[in-house]
Order: sequence, then structure tokens, then C-alpha cells
Amino acid sequence: MAEHICPVWAGYFLANRLRKLLQDPYKILKPYVTDGMAVLDVGCAMGFFSLPMAEMVGPEGKVVCVDMQPGMLTALRNRATRAGLADRIETHLSMPKAIGLQDADNQFDFALAFAVLLEISSQVPFLGEIHRLLKPGATFLVTEPVKHVSPEVFDRTISEAESQGFVVVDHALIRSSRAVALKKPEARQS
Repeated sequence: MAEHICPVWAGYFLANRLRKLLQDPYKILKPYVTDGMAVLDVGCAMGFFSLPMAEMVGPEGKVVCVDMQPGMLTALRNRATRAGLADRIETHLSMPKAIGLQDADNQFDFALAFAVLLEISSQVPFLGEIHRLLKPGATFLVTEPVKHVSPEVFDRTISEAESQGFVVVDHALIRSSRAVALKKPEARQS
């Protein structure tokens, strides 16, 4: 799935408290994540967004955290245990060319890919897999860093997401990021 991936040592910088001043996970996620949800954090690293989502979904919800680096997932599990949130978090090691959550079709109310798609060489299969995993009506928040992803490349990502069945519902304002909220349409009534 990834051509260039963030090294594990950099995950410590991404999960630091100072980052919250620029990108507060609670403010970013508040419009999308609520109590009791099942959410998917793809490219979760050490859980900068995963742990806040685990608090936001409450004891009846769950957060499935996916990364392709075992070291990131180990650090995330340790952080979740220290925060008392381990029972709400499941970790999953993704495969090189796929997320690999089999038997999870239509299971998630929300998915997040924060600074992830720039690391994926073939976005269409990835976007199709996310679409398959989300429930009808669910939201997928995609963000990319403005310093690494041009407007043209981000627009191409949006077009590829639309080709997989997503509909743009909002261009979220997130500091230092290009962001779009996508929705999997509700199932049509026959």
C-alpha cells in the first residue's frame, strides 16, 4: 500500500502534545465522531487521533487502528493502556497493498486518513476498500499536508474517491492541511 512510509522514530514527533496547538484532535473530530460509533483510523501511527477517538466513542464504541508498521501499533497499544482506553481500541497490521480487514464490510460509521494517502502509490484500490468498509451514510475524512500535497494532486485524490462512490460533503478547515469530508451515500430504497 505504501511507497514511502513514515519511520517509527518519527511517530514520537507526530504524537507530541505541542502538535495539539496546531491540530487539536478533539476539534477536528467533533463534527464526525460521537458516542457509540465504530470508527476506523487508517495509518494511525502511535494514535494521535486514535486515543481521542476512543474517548469520544465512549465505552460502547470502538476504534480500529490500522498501520503497516508493528512498532507503531505496539506504541499505540502501550499509550492506550496507560490512558485506560485499551478496551476500546483494536489494532490491525495492514498488508503492503491492502488494509486487509476481511469480513468488515459496512461496519464503520467513520474513517480517518490523516496524512496517509500521500504515502500510497495506488489510491483507487485503497479508496475502494475504505468505501467497502464504511456503512451507508458514513463519513470519511481525508487530510493531506499542504507542504507535501499540491492542490492538483489533492483534487485528483478527490476525483478518485468520487470514482469509488464517495460524495464530497465538506472541505474541512484544518490548519496546515488540505482536507475533505466524503460520504458513502445511503443505500437506495427499492
